[in-house]
Amino acid sequence: MAPTPRLLVISPCRDEARFARTTIESVASQSLKPTRWVLVDDGSTDGTSEILAEAAARLPFVRVLRRDDRGRRNVGPGVVEAFYSGLEGEELERYDYLVKLDLDLELPPEYFRILTDRMQADPRLGTCSGKPYARGRDGRLVAEPCGDEMSVGMTKLWRTNCFLQIGGLVRGVMWDGIDCHRARMLGWIAKSWDEPELRFVHLRAMGSSQHGLLTGRVRHGSGQYFMGTGPGYLAASAIYRMTTPPLILGGFAIGWGWLRAWFAREPRYEDLEFRAFLRRYQRACLLLGKRRATERLETNLATAWDPLRPPPGRDRRVLV
Repeated sequence: MAPTPRLLVISPCRDEARFARTTIESVASQSLKPTRWVLVDDGSTDGTSEILAEAAARLPFVRVLRRDDRGRRNVGPGVVEAFYSGLEGEELERYDYLVKLDLDLELPPEYFRILTDRMQADPRLGTCSGKPYARGRDGRLVAEPCGDEMSVGMTKLWRTNCFLQIGGLVRGVMWDGIDCHRARMLGWIAKSWDEPELRFVHLRAMGSSQHGLLTGRVRHGSGQYFMGTGPGYLAASAIYRMTTPPLILGGFAIGWGWLRAWFAREPRYEDLEFRAFLRRYQRACLLLGKRRATERLETNLATAWDPLRPPPGRDRRVLV
């Protein structure tokens, strides 16, 4: 009988009193429960702190960490800083898998079990997730866009040694895209599945956590500029996003975010090798389609995969 996977879950949160209990109950009901769940209260002022304290008193695997109130929600860099605060004091090598989990989600009960089973079955699978859905006004679930070649930022799993090999997370808006592409550069596979047992409910619309959906789309466009996305691929992506809410305007907002960052010559992700890799991959996606381009890349980079590759700045070790 295979040993039970050791799962470390980190949940940065701020002012999530509306949704926190739903997420906590969905984690408590998982068939595979976390070995440790660190709830990072990033300066909440709405009663979230009391809800987290209740969870810690009831669930033995929960630890609560309180950060000082910075006075505002800070998506992207702020979330990553809170995430790393949660990692402090934890010996990451003790765990098989690491999870970043938002506190505005409702997970299906087999979510962690199915994903860890698939990662155990495929040793190249470095990061993965299910698919996000939101409830429409009529109560029906509506899919939020996410490519199959990416794991989603609100609830993604990493194999521990994959997370260490990519150097962890970038403190920027596109941290949850850069990590997947960096993993691919090293021969790992990133993936998400749209299946009933892996569909989770995003209780807040994706990209709306700060000043609404359109602001979120502008932020996404500027984040694509920071990551290194080229204008052709960005244009294709913006046109596609015009077909999802907010219709038409959302695509224009993404394009404007990228152009505004370009005109202002804002800083870009400093890894030139990564940006060249990303542009080649995006050109292949435009020529071949994303599915074929990803499959070809995964085949070509199979020999680059080395699960024993030492993380940047660390000695070689086996992480199991």
